[in-house]
Amino acid sequence: MANLSVVLAGGSGFLGSHLRTALRGRGHTVTSLVRHETQGPDESRWDPYAGEVDATLVRTADVVINLAGSPTAGNPHSQAWAHDLEHSRVTTTRLLAETIAGASTPPAFLAGNGISYYGDHGDAVLTEAADTRGHALLTRVARVWQAAADPAAAAGARVVVLRTSPVMDRRAAPLQQLRLLFKAGLGGRLGNGRQYMPMISLRDWVGATVHLAEHDDVSGPVNLCLPIAPTNREFTHALAAGVRRPAVVPVPGPVIKVAGGRMAPELLGSVNVRPAALLDAGYEFADQDVEDLVATALNPPD
Repeated sequence: MANLSVVLAGGSGFLGSHLRTALRGRGHTVTSLVRHETQGPDESRWDPYAGEVDATLVRTADVVINLAGSPTAGNPHSQAWAHDLEHSRVTTTRLLAETIAGASTPPAFLAGNGISYYGDHGDAVLTEAADTRGHALLTRVARVWQAAADPAAAAGARVVVLRTSPVMDRRAAPLQQLRLLFKAGLGGRLGNGRQYMPMISLRDWVGATVHLAEHDDVSGPVNLCLPIAPTNREFTHALAAGVRRPAVVPVPGPVIKVAGGRMAPELLGSVNVRPAALLDAGYEFADQDVEDLVATALNPPD
């Protein structure tokens, strides 16, 4: 594999920092887009809200990756939080897509997105060909977030939409909080526990994203999730076993609907999704099921 020139937005976040390390470890050159004063030649300042980015840097890259956006964790009852969640993702994606579209030979664009794009589909098995349903907050955000990448695709760029499921690792949300809750003996299923919950380990999220950057025959939406999505009940059982505590405090659905606010549909909705595009592209998962994932997430490799 030839060394790639990669431009990375959102490289200071948990996922971005691990991805940057992995790309550099494979010999690729990574330039991070930052909003502070640059601290070296591997950083380039941008202001997506003012429409400012080094167009030459972006257009001459081999791959542009966007992971930028305000934190998903926040007050689900806050209108300002909901606005920032959407605005930050759409604004950064659109600026990079439009900049890429101006290149004579557009670079590949790996555009961050969420598995919430699909919405609640019950028990139905979903691949990247499935439709999007409902009006839950993160589902609506994922739709406009994906559409913001359209200018790059229209210009002929290879666009990969990274439909990311929750990345489980003890060093970051959501598992950071869940681990403490379960260790205190306060863990339990959400609602009836029968809803499917897609998720992925950090090492597979990083490995899959590197794979997509390096293989130019993959385009379109790609599900980043376990090969088989667990139900909430199955995840609850695996996590309780992993921390050696019983999980005996279920949270009733009505309580989640009130306390969870705009995020309640993400906790109670069912998304039985498969990573068909990744498997077709030859990616080999390190963690195949929820038991593998929990073991890796609770004791992440150095």
